[in-house]
Amino acid sequence: MAKQTRGQRRARREKQAAQSGGVVQRARARQQQVRPSAQPEKRQTGRKDPVQRGRFIREAWAELKKVEWPNQTQVMQGTVVVLIACAIVGAFLFGADQVFKPFVRNVLLGQ
Repeated sequence: MAKQTRGQRRARREKQAAQSGGVVQRARARQQQVRPSAQPEKRQTGRKDPVQRGRFIREAWAELKKVEWPNQTQVMQGTVVVLIACAIVGAFLFGADQVFKPFVRNVLLGQ
């Protein structure tokens, strides 16, 4: 299909609208929808509706059912990995502290 100009597209849409008896443009349909900013505001009372509170709890419980919880061996492996990583980082920081201690004491502090 050859590239159409704006006027040709507009004429085609008007022809389609006349044939179907209504507006077929998506933009006009979107313009007619009520925007959230145009909706009336709800009164703020400081308390939530009990139905909304119950719905939140039900939805949260449903999401928790979907979670794949780790078994005991996975928890143990994860704990070991974290402890090893903490030991490595601690050893690195201790070594860096020992290396830079004379520099900080003599050069930066001037003692």
